Amino acid sequence: MEVHVSLDGHRDLSGQIYRQVRAAILDGRLRPGDALPPTREMARRLAVARNTVGVAYDRLASEGYLESRVGAGTFVRAVGRTSGAGSTPSVLRPRPVWDGVSLWRARADDEPASVAYDLRVGLPDARLFPYQTWRRLVARELRPSASAARGLGHPAGHGGLRAAIARHIGLSRAVRASADDVVVTNGIQQALDLICRVMVGPGDGVAVEDPGYPPARMLFRSLGATVVEVPVDAEGLCVDALPDGVRVVYVTPSHQFPLGMPMSLRRRMALVEWAERHGAVVIEDDYDSEFRFGGRPIDPLQSVDRAGHVIYVGSFSKVMLPSLRLGFLIAPAPLRDALRAAKYVTDWSTSLPTQAALARFIDDGLLARHIRRMRQEYAARHQRITTALAQDFPDRLDVVPSSAGLHVTAYATGDLAELVGRARASGVALHTLSEVAMSPSVRPGLVFGYGAIAAPDIGPALRRLAVV
Repeated sequence: MEVHVSLDGHRDLSGQIYRQVRAAILDGRLRPGDALPPTREMARRLAVARNTVGVAYDRLASEGYLESRVGAGTFVRAVGRTSGAGSTPSVLRPRPVWDGVSLWRARADDEPASVAYDLRVGLPDARLFPYQTWRRLVARELRPSASAARGLGHPAGHGGLRAAIARHIGLSRAVRASADDVVVTNGIQQALDLICRVMVGPGDGVAVEDPGYPPARMLFRSLGATVVEVPVDAEGLCVDALPDGVRVVYVTPSHQFPLGMPMSLRRRMALVEWAERHGAVVIEDDYDSEFRFGGRPIDPLQSVDRAGHVIYVGSFSKVMLPSLRLGFLIAPAPLRDALRAAKYVTDWSTSLPTQAALARFIDDGLLARHIRRMRQEYAARHQRITTALAQDFPDRLDVVPSSAGLHVTAYATGDLAELVGRARASGVALHTLSEVAMSPSVRPGLVFGYGAIAAPDIGPALRRLAVV
């Protein structure tokens, strides 16, 4: 184990070594069972006599911090950990804006093992992912001869992946884009961060849907923006409620999060015209448009925007795995260089082998095949959950019509926070609308995700919820 020891001067060298190794043990940096460097190696590294190190090790052993094993070496013994021993409490404090940022997440590792039925929003079914195929593609890019194994790549992303994304969304979503318009990101959240770094200054207004996606709202606030909540109705964002002075509008028009309705064509046209009049940017988050189970396809805002005011952002988290952290944005020409520069200064580039593997996954038709399989599975779950909610809770839940995505929302009454708490205690995890709303005037309700729950488990989960 490499142990950092810094000697000052030429006095009490054994004591200095003793105190620094002891502090590392008490702080937990050296854990029970960790091996210390041999005295000869430590002495050579510190340019001191071997006996100087031996005295320090002997003192630590006599106090119970170390133990020697003949023929094996010197190891840390199990001792009580005193975190930060000998340190002075720091007076550093974050900016006040971070006091209001919580870790709103919907990931499986947030829940205890007692949750038998996971109805939380935003979780795809990881069991459906083609792991063997993906391993083969990634392994191919990690060979010494593969170009993806060398260097960091361009900040905008792997050239092959950018071209593949442009073709994929052009065919599947009628998005107008070339490879030059694509910036590969670590998920949608980074795409939003890059856009705000380029377009939003302290105090600038950013409009969001209410209810809406909490991590986006918290990100905008953390960057110094003035966040304005705008209500939604059956047609989507209420464009007439947008105030003057808004620099950016963030919307989920294809499948409003969390209510589920699509934005009407009339509202889409009104929003694009509003952005042109006010010189504003519209961020179109098309987070799960691949999963549509009925009705006519919904054109993205970007396809009707002729003046370059819409930035389209997407992700592979729902169709593949959230842990891959792969997303993208489609940059209007005037913002292209700035967005690439923002990507460069934040993290330089997204993992190159992963990008190259995804490019091959798309080009070989594997992504399209995987999406078709997922769409069929999720359609069956959507049918089961909407039917069960309508039959089993007719007088207690008012289901919002939805024909896409991985969740269904229903308006409800009563103390829903208490209900969700009791549901989780009984093994059913789900969200309330209040968790994603800013205004107290938003109608109370429940959000039922069906991405992470197998179709046969939906019935038992809702029956258990009915008992609660």
